[in-house]
Amino acid sequence: MDRLFEFVVNHYILASLFVAFLIAIFIVESRRGGAKVSSQGLVSLMNQDKAVIVDIRDRKDFAEGHISGSIHMPLSGLKSRINELSKFKDQDVRIVVVDKMGQHAAMAVKQLNAEGFENVERLNGGIADWQGSNMPLVKK
Repeated sequence: MDRLFEFVVNHYILASLFVAFLIAIFIVESRRGGAKVSSQGLVSLMNQDKAVIVDIRDRKDFAEGHISGSIHMPLSGLKSRINELSKFKDQDVRIVVVDKMGQHAAMAVKQLNAEGFENVERLNGGIADWQGSNMPLVKK
């Protein structure tokens, strides 16, 4: 650890550039996936009927538990079923993409944005965060 501090002191320009690049990568990656909504924010949107929830997990995970009223569209088949969401394109509702832990939702948001959907967000932390907030799941 002492050698790390010695390196940083002796090569402060390199260390500063490294930190700047890390921050830039973090900012770019966080913006790439679109806006995020918290579990509490999603509940608020659902209570106002201003949210359409699209669950992109596979069939097994969806059957084990999903958010009430969510539409099941696995990520692998999202592109072929995107026309099912076209009726929400011009309405004042937000499409909220839900996955298992918040990792794959960014790809779905990117696909929906490419198809002209503007009000697309992703659930921060996915279903894992939803369950962590003690929110209910519907099981089939």
